[in-house]
Amino acid sequence: MFVLDDLLFRPFVGIIDALHSIALDELYDVEAIEDDLKENQLLYELGERSEAEYQRRKAELEAELEIARDVHERLTSGRVEVKR
Repeated sequence: MFVLDDLLFRPFVGIIDALHSIALDELYDVEAIEDDLKENQLLYELGERSEAEYQRRKAELEAELEIARDVHERLTSGRVEVKR
């Protein structure tokens, strides 16, 4: 029974784990968020974005960046937990 479980179940779990890691990597793309921060700064400097909008967007992006870095740290350390 355990041999059958190992042969059928383990590969499936490995595939799901890999897909989960890829999805988290795409969802929390640190470089993309950093690029958005740079774009926000540039639009403000060029006068295409008001200071209030710039500050609001900057705060949003910094919060996203903090979360993304935390997720990537957990991915690399293997501390990702799936809660049920």
